Amino acid sequence: MNYCRLGSSGLKVSKLGLGTNAFGKRADQETSTRIIDHALDHGINFIDTANIYAGSESERIIGQALSGKRHNVVLATKAGLVNGQGPNERGSSRYHLLQELENSLKRLKTDYVDLYQIHTFDPHTPLEETLRTLDDLMSSGKVRYIGASNYAAWEIMKALGISELKGYARYVSTQTSYSLADRTPELELVPLCLDQGVGIIPYFPLAGGILTGKYSQGSSTPSGSRAETDPNFNRFLEDHNLKLGQQVSQLAAEHGHSPSALSLAWLMNRPAVSTVIVGATKTEQLDDNLKSLEIEIDETLGSSLDEVSNGFVYAKPFATYRLG
Repeated sequence: MNYCRLGSSGLKVSKLGLGTNAFGKRADQETSTRIIDHALDHGINFIDTANIYAGSESERIIGQALSGKRHNVVLATKAGLVNGQGPNERGSSRYHLLQELENSLKRLKTDYVDLYQIHTFDPHTPLEETLRTLDDLMSSGKVRYIGASNYAAWEIMKALGISELKGYARYVSTQTSYSLADRTPELELVPLCLDQGVGIIPYFPLAGGILTGKYSQGSSTPSGSRAETDPNFNRFLEDHNLKLGQQVSQLAAEHGHSPSALSLAWLMNRPAVSTVIVGATKTEQLDDNLKSLEIEIDETLGSSLDEVSNGFVYAKPFATYRLG
């Protein structure tokens, strides 16, 4: 396994991380535990979850699975998206963050989180309130590093400016949709992160499975796929996305790789990317993703991948999650 600093911090994270959105939803506790054990056995140390994944089941499952192994893991979770009907059950106010962190710690069966991330920008709470709260949580020892998610470049820069002005802890990372099917971060976010030493953690690195080659134009939905279990995902199955998936699959076949591994390898080598989180619902998927670490993309293959995905630099983002 290769390890990389998370942004400009001293924290080392595996180049391939484990995303757990499917735990408790498309993967039961036994399967999820098996995947976590398999990941740890292969050197993956970065596990990412959130307070709302599978109605909080993801955190609970991870807490059970990491019993006796917590010290081997860089554990990341999030708060900020809607988690209830009440007026204070969303956003990044001090009230909500303190409440959600305590709940996450109980489910995760730990007394600290390595990386605590604000799930999305909150336009209704002053950034200074959010950052002061996060700084206090770091001082308390319950949080070791802080990160953002779904922030626009200007929002991250504003947060970094406030942290510098007030002497608060600063964001060391940001999560964003980033893949061959979504290169919009390259316009503003990547240059900002390179300049400010913020690590990028891409989510949807395989565009929800489109870059695995499982979907094709005119074919039926594969059994057990995200599109079958989550009908809302079908909005992503647009012709230009499916065409890209077929082109990546062809390039992968020509060079003896799986399309998943090739797509992940391309992303791992992009500027400012610290770790790439990818989910799995069975250990075989994880094994295929691990092959990305062995792929060296030469100039010819890199140029071909850039060429087929260039149109996605100026397209709309594949996904983003914001508060209304």
